[in-house]
Amino acid sequence: MKILTVLTYYRPHTSGLTIYAERLARAFARRGHQVTVMTTQYDPSLPREETMDGVKVIRIPVAARISKGVIAPTFGVVATQLVAQHDVVQLHLPQFDAPGVALRGRLFGKPAVLTYHCDLQLPSGLFNRFVNAVVDFQNNLAGILANHIVTYTRDYADHSPYLSRYASKLTPILPPVELPNPLPGAVEAFAREHHLSERRPVIGMAARFAAEKGVEVLLDALPLILQKYPKAQVLFAGTYQNVMGEQAYYDRLIPRIREYEIAGHWKFLGNLEPVEMAAFYPNLDVLTVPSLNSTEAFGLVQIEAMMNGVPCVPSALPGVRQPVTLHGMGRVAKIGDAVSLAESILEVLNEPHKFKGDIESIKKIYNPDSIAQEYEKLFERLKGR
Repeated sequence: MKILTVLTYYRPHTSGLTIYAERLARAFARRGHQVTVMTTQYDPSLPREETMDGVKVIRIPVAARISKGVIAPTFGVVATQLVAQHDVVQLHLPQFDAPGVALRGRLFGKPAVLTYHCDLQLPSGLFNRFVNAVVDFQNNLAGILANHIVTYTRDYADHSPYLSRYASKLTPILPPVELPNPLPGAVEAFAREHHLSERRPVIGMAARFAAEKGVEVLLDALPLILQKYPKAQVLFAGTYQNVMGEQAYYDRLIPRIREYEIAGHWKFLGNLEPVEMAAFYPNLDVLTVPSLNSTEAFGLVQIEAMMNGVPCVPSALPGVRQPVTLHGMGRVAKIGDAVSLAESILEVLNEPHKFKGDIESIKKIYNPDSIAQEYEKLFERLKGR
C-alpha cells in the first residue's frame, strides 16, 4: 500500500505529535508499505527531501510563520501530486492545510483519515483567539471532508467539542509507543552523571516547556514534597529554551526554577534522544504529567515510563488520565491543583509496591506494529467502500 502522511512538523522537531507520526510511519515501512511524509521545512537547514528509516520525507519551504503555525505557498501544488500517487492519505491534526489535502483525497478517490491529536488552546490574547478560530474552522472543514477520524481514546473523544461532532466516523486507536534498550552501563552512568545517589527521590517530567504542560503546578507542589523528602529532585527532560510561542511563559517561571536549581532540587536535561530517554526513565521514582488543558490528549511519556516500571501521576484531564486508569501504575491528581499533585506523588513515593504493573503486556499493547495493524484494517475497510 502507498501511504501518504501529512503534517506540519515532522522530525527532528520534537513533540508528542511528531514522535507519534514518526513511530507509525516507520512501522508502516517495516510492514512493507511505501510511505511518504509530506511536511514543512520549518528549519531552512533541513534537506528538502530525504529518506529516514525507510520513510521518504518531503519538506515544503516556509514563507512565513503565524504563532506556532507556518505558511507554505507551494503546499497545495505538491499535495495534489502526492495524493494522486498514493492509495490512502493520513493527516495529523491540528493542521492548517488539512482541508485542502482531504479535499484532494475526495477528488482523486483516495481515502483520507485524520489522526486527531488534541484540541488547540493557545495562550490568552486577541491574536491567539483569532489563530484558534482559524484553526478550529480548518479542522472542522477537514473533519467534514475526511472519510474517517482516529483518536487515542474514547475518553478524550467524549469530552472533545471537536470529536463529538464526528462520532459516526470515529475510531479510537491507542498511540504507538516504543523505546530502544539503553546502551550497556548507560543507566548507571546517567545516575553518576547527575549525582542521583545524593538526590532522592527523583521526580521526572518529560515535555516541552509550554503553558499547557502545567510546570507551575509542579513548582507549587514542590514545597509540600520537600517537607517529606528534603533531598527530592525534579529532572526535566525536553526542550525548555526558545520554545516557539512560549517565551513569556518561560520568563515568568524561570526565576522560581532558578532558586530550586541552586538548591539542587531541579535540573534541566534538555532534549534527549530516544536512547538517552531509555537511560532517563529507569532512574526515576515517579513521572508526572500535570497538564492543564485539552491540548494534551494522552501523554505518551506515561507509557514510556511504565514500560520501565516507573509509576505516573498525571492530571485528571480526559485522555491523560487513561494510562493510569487502564494500567493501575500511579495516581491521578486534580487538574491544576498543586496540593492534589503533591499528595498523589507522595502516595506513590511512600508505597511504590502498590503501583507495579504488567510491563510486558503494556509493551505489547502499544507496540507500533500492533498499532499500524489497526490502521491497516481501517485503511482496507475504507478502500473497500
